[in-house]
Amino acid sequence: MSRSILIFILVLSWSKALPQQMPMYSQYMMNRFLLNPAVAGYDGLTTLNLTAREQWMGLPHSPRTVALSADSRLMKSPPSRPGRPDRRSVKNLLRSGNVGLGGYIYNDRSGLIDRTGLQFSYAYHIWMQQHQLSFGISLTGFQMKIDESKIEFEDEWDPLMGQINKALYVPDVNSGIHLWGPSYYVGLSSVQMLQSVLKFGHDGLRDFRMERIFYLVGGYTFTFENNTSIEPVILVQSSLESSYQFDLGSKFYYGDQYWGGISYRSTGAVIFMVGFRYERLHIGYAYDHSLNNLSHQNHGSHELMINLRFGDSERRYRWLERY
Repeated sequence: MSRSILIFILVLSWSKALPQQMPMYSQYMMNRFLLNPAVAGYDGLTTLNLTAREQWMGLPHSPRTVALSADSRLMKSPPSRPGRPDRRSVKNLLRSGNVGLGGYIYNDRSGLIDRTGLQFSYAYHIWMQQHQLSFGISLTGFQMKIDESKIEFEDEWDPLMGQINKALYVPDVNSGIHLWGPSYYVGLSSVQMLQSVLKFGHDGLRDFRMERIFYLVGGYTFTFENNTSIEPVILVQSSLESSYQFDLGSKFYYGDQYWGGISYRSTGAVIFMVGFRYERLHIGYAYDHSLNNLSHQNHGSHELMINLRFGDSERRYRWLERY
């Protein structure tokens, strides 16, 4: 196969794969900020999150993602006891500041395409009795590269040799809205809103447009007397040009220390999740079992999440009344 035909196939297959234009996650309900900028600081906590994902193990050049995010709420009033957990009601705590900030950096490698991105998010939260409505916007940018070292070709005199852009730099904008209550949440967000055009080469290579992708995420928690709870969760992902896909599942909690879950992904996978909490540290693991025709070669996907949450840091409250 000539080099030009191979590149066409690789780039075209990536551009038409809706889930893989953006990194894919299985534990998104534990860090919804990765999908929606309006989530930044929604709960009044400072959150640090590391996610590492190996997808479709056993297949060559399978997707690999590493993401690091942080978000926080800018509070106006100090905690009742600096250095100790805040004892104010959730209502009074979240009314003491309206602005949330967050940042997100990731690297996503899929096939021969390597994408490294950076995002800065601003959120504004409005408390309404027992509910909170949030709006968010993100400025993003990413670098996309094609790893030519892994391409084997027969014709060393291919006319496209030397015409391929080894790295592209693309700015973009994301936005979202998030509604949260004591037992539920629902959020709608849009990423890659500018639908940037990627030009991988000159006259011999066509341009590819990033798709504007929409996420709808929702969950509701049912709490029982035996210190357990269940949280059904749904994620719908779609774009203007491609068909939608969805995740449907539930998480089960024992107290606030242990959880497990199962989810079905419409693209053909069952996801199993387990996790635990130790003080401020949350650790979660997810395994995706493939149900499609490649299951005999695909050994599944593995995802590890490490999360730290802080809510009693005096530094977070040193902000002026303008916030």
